[in-house]
Amino acid sequence: MESQEAAKPLVPRDLSQAPRRNRARNVHILSTAFLLIFLAYGASQNLESTVNSEQDLGSTSLGILYLSFTFFSLVASPMVRMLGSKNALVLGTTGYWLFIAANLKPSWYTMVPASLYLGFAASIIWVGQGTYLTKTACHHAEDNHLHEGTVIGNFNGEFWGMFAGHQFFGNLISLALLKNGKEGSTSGTTLLFIVFLGSMTLGTILMCFLQKMDVKEEEGPPKSSVSFYSSVLSLFKLVITPLLNRRMLLIVPLIAYSGLQQAFVWAEFTKYVVTPALGVSGIGGAMAVYGAFDVASSLAAGRLTSGLPSVTLIVSGGAFIQIIVLLWLLLKYRLTSGVLGFVYPLLMSAMLGIGDGIFNTQLNALLGMLFRHDMEGAFAQLKVWQSASIAVVFFLSPYITLQSMLVLMVAALSLSIAGFLFLTLQVEKAFSSAGS
Repeated sequence: MESQEAAKPLVPRDLSQAPRRNRARNVHILSTAFLLIFLAYGASQNLESTVNSEQDLGSTSLGILYLSFTFFSLVASPMVRMLGSKNALVLGTTGYWLFIAANLKPSWYTMVPASLYLGFAASIIWVGQGTYLTKTACHHAEDNHLHEGTVIGNFNGEFWGMFAGHQFFGNLISLALLKNGKEGSTSGTTLLFIVFLGSMTLGTILMCFLQKMDVKEEEGPPKSSVSFYSSVLSLFKLVITPLLNRRMLLIVPLIAYSGLQQAFVWAEFTKYVVTPALGVSGIGGAMAVYGAFDVASSLAAGRLTSGLPSVTLIVSGGAFIQIIVLLWLLLKYRLTSGVLGFVYPLLMSAMLGIGDGIFNTQLNALLGMLFRHDMEGAFAQLKVWQSASIAVVFFLSPYITLQSMLVLMVAALSLSIAGFLFLTLQVEKAFSSAGS
């Protein structure tokens, strides 16, 4: 049954009579819009705990944000289906804009509501992104008679390569505008957040130029009314159904780890490794290195993706690189002076960036390949488990040591890779059985 489902095209072929469109143009627009939006948000997130340190406003706001993100991701799938993926992308940008605006006047009355709303906005923008990008790749492959897996890999490589650049460019802007600031100082932050609002506004405008994906989306949501009971039952099925799939259960640990390792970099690595070695001013530089290698690995991983065997090899390589860094920090790393004290944190930043780029591209490509008829549900699960992991790290951060976090990371990575390899073996066996 699974092998027959896997052999079906990713998008139904009933659109063959539709006029061809320049699908690659949509990927360029989507990637550039996300770069402009997230170079502002990503750099702001890195600064939250420092700029809004009074009563832990920054860290608490981020924890609330990712809890809200987790909750709304549970219902993001039907919302994106109702809105259409393009409309979900445009609406999702408003949450990021309001969050940056709240930082111009940070208080519990501005940051907490903005964080709660951003959780909703983030859930629909990311489910919309995964759905829109995968459908674009599938239509492009159909129009041009190309291998779907290769196109999905290439489009994900371009998107995640551009997206990863937000860490590089955003942190360079922060470094330039806050270079004279001291730890805990808000000097220059007003100008910084105004610049970030400008970047987000450009990204939002650019998002409006995306083409809608299909006739159903262009017509908008269905107008027939349904009963409240039917709506609740339908919502429940959309949330629960992906978790009844054995493939999803096997990939969930890797999804959770991908969120865990991102939060580890933002909350623990910068605090316990970068800051003692390079100072607070060095965070921007280290994260710029992280972003640059994230870009390179995303582009390379996307180009090398052609199907499940390539995904397996690439993910295994990314896991190997990250386990080296985690064990290095756990068993060997000590703060040193001189050139090595400066180089080691930057080298680890680069290696962590490579791993992050690999996990981002390959998880999105894998979900697009395996969950062909419920893309919204699959990408909603991706964000549920990623955001839940991130929220856990932000709330645990003040109470857990670096050593304890590293042990947790090593255990989580080992478990997730075991489940992932078992999944790929099972799927390969299904393909082999179908072909024989």
